[in-house]
Amino acid sequence: MAHNEDSAETLVARRVLLTGGTSGLGLAMASALAQAGATVVLTGRDARRAEQVAATVPGASGLGLDTRDEASVRAAVQAATDRLGGIDLLVNNAGLGMLTVNPRFMTEPQGFWQVSPEGFRAVIDTNLTGYFLMAREVTPLMLAAGHGRIVNISVNHATMTRRGFIPYGPSRAGAEALSRVMAADLDGTGVTVNVLLPGGASRTGMIPPEFRDQPMLEPEVMGPPIVWLASAAATGTSNERIVASEFDDWRRQRALPL
Repeated sequence: MAHNEDSAETLVARRVLLTGGTSGLGLAMASALAQAGATVVLTGRDARRAEQVAATVPGASGLGLDTRDEASVRAAVQAATDRLGGIDLLVNNAGLGMLTVNPRFMTEPQGFWQVSPEGFRAVIDTNLTGYFLMAREVTPLMLAAGHGRIVNISVNHATMTRRGFIPYGPSRAGAEALSRVMAADLDGTGVTVNVLLPGGASRTGMIPPEFRDQPMLEPEVMGPPIVWLASAAATGTSNERIVASEFDDWRRQRALPL
């Protein structure tokens, strides 16, 4: 996404903390936000890799973070707040996919009774509990400031109930329910919560290598909607579920600025 002076002028959530930003959807969103004028702190479990990747994104910095761990979350939010002077936008994106539980999930679906408790917990802890812990730590800062935006990254509904997709499907369904409750809890506070998803299989590390040459969405599809969600045009928009591949149609249906 090329730098756009208009979007830079209208970007109001300029101080961004984005989890899982070292590759895939996270890196695409971090790059789009940076090019639109935001200052981004992106995180990854490996601090050195996060710093190396951040060096490729204009004005960004990297932090090590394990979203499953309260102490790690607390330290990262404090470090990001110190660097940015506050957090206007939290993008919850860090996640584990089915590859971590069943490397052959595309061709040999595994019954839920065959999934290890350890594998189940690891995915739920990252994709659901991690979103909760990050939002729980950042929200009081946003409430004190009187404004803030939280965007939780999700997937298609079909993925949530697909055969062989435990624990990934339930983890994403839980995150969507979490997002709805968060939005309701924060209604009227000046802090908004929205869900953003690609709208189909995307070319990321969550897809087995042998399938990555098939037609699918590029991570960059997430750029325009995440930049819009950080802009003045999105002020007051909350409790929405935005499909990136249908973003232009979504705005037209609501008569929102393109």
